[in-house]
Amino acid sequence: MSETGSAAATRGSVGFRSDRGRVLLALMLTTGLIAIDSTILATAVPSVVKDLGEFEQFPWLFSVYLLAQAVSVPIYSKLADTVGRKPIILVGVGLFLLGSVLAVLAWNMTSLIVFRVIQGLGAGASAPMAMTIVGDLYSVAERAVVQGYIASVWAIASVVGPALGGVFSQFVSWRWIFGVNIPLCLVAGWALIRFYQERVEPRRHRIDYAGAALLTVGLTAFILALLEGGNVWAWLSLPSLISFGIGVAALVGFGFVERRAAEPVLDLAILRRPLILTTTALSLGVGALLIGITSFVPTYLENALGAVPLISGAAVAALTLGWPLSASIAGRLYLAHGYRTTVLRGCSIALVGTIGLAISGPWPNPWTVGAVSFVTGFGLGWIAAPSLVAAQASVDWSERGVVTGINVFARSAGSAVGVAIFGAIATNVIAAGRSEQDYATIVSAGTWVFVAVAIAALGTLLAALTMPRGGVDSTAYLPAAVRGAE
Repeated sequence: MSETGSAAATRGSVGFRSDRGRVLLALMLTTGLIAIDSTILATAVPSVVKDLGEFEQFPWLFSVYLLAQAVSVPIYSKLADTVGRKPIILVGVGLFLLGSVLAVLAWNMTSLIVFRVIQGLGAGASAPMAMTIVGDLYSVAERAVVQGYIASVWAIASVVGPALGGVFSQFVSWRWIFGVNIPLCLVAGWALIRFYQERVEPRRHRIDYAGAALLTVGLTAFILALLEGGNVWAWLSLPSLISFGIGVAALVGFGFVERRAAEPVLDLAILRRPLILTTTALSLGVGALLIGITSFVPTYLENALGAVPLISGAAVAALTLGWPLSASIAGRLYLAHGYRTTVLRGCSIALVGTIGLAISGPWPNPWTVGAVSFVTGFGLGWIAAPSLVAAQASVDWSERGVVTGINVFARSAGSAVGVAIFGAIATNVIAAGRSEQDYATIVSAGTWVFVAVAIAALGTLLAALTMPRGGVDSTAYLPAAVRGAE
């Protein structure tokens, strides 16, 4: 049967009872670590601050995690295409376990921030490797079914994460938020060691130490400047200019080094391929849209209406419920109509949702915000997974890790750039108004941020228009070796 065969025909060979079922379960557990972590901590921040103090430092709990994850993804991805997926994903699970154990024992905010860096480094290996292994083990048709399993993890996490965070912080201790990762890591690691087998052709490698160092320094400085500019320091302050300067200089140097490297840590030539460039742009857009809603909707509702965190969190949860719901059925859609059609439909739906959010901005209502957030999330589910599958399908094993890593990194970079731009818009509107406690000012700031989110959705739709036409078996979506053979 061809990869474009019916997903229903492959369902029996994909489930937990298949020969790959136990590996799929291990990958779902690994994905669950990242999914729960992305939702569980936010609800417990007040308890963490009450216990450890240092309120002004708590944003770093999120910033350093995102930073560590983003800068490590390209390096892990290159190593995975060199030494194999299994050792890299096990390193990721191990680092996440170590960071979680240390976070349980954190004695002050600074130590907890440091331990979040370790968790971020673990997430940088675990998340893209799980997606890469899915691409290795399953055909395009089978991935249409597997997406439903992976999407169910995010759906469960979107409900269980905030609930567990609230229960632990209110009735037990916020430390259990990190403690719950320990058994999950142990089970996931054991299952990967026991059931996942891969064959990697042994050969000598020349490690690109200079490229890895310059990439790490450049991305760290640049993303740090984006994350903290306008928050910890002013955009035109000396720390901001130094951080941007170091980032740009290191990334320019990285570009020159990679041209001469025997085995570059990130082959920039891959971005010259139209499909990879398009899917990378789509991931940037997804990251920006995601952060624009999840970061600014709670503040908008709580400051404008005095909504309790549970209500504002429920409005955001609608986004994370819409996403896995559409992702679970996206496979059937792209198998029948092609990647481009599916992604364009997703972009159109997301654009409608964000326009609805912008239009309703002057009249804050949690029910309205929840509804348009759900619509936006539903659209994102038809963008993220199909575009990643399209990119993975267009390369062979030796490049799949890098391509997946670029996709994951682009989403993180989109979030970092998005939060910087949207934050600057909100800050300027509030500065021109009365105060952040003034109803009219906060409503105006939120509305302008939502307008910017809608513009980002429009840009994502325009990027989707550049995807090649045709079905999943068309020449544009096949690896170069297969195209040559044909």
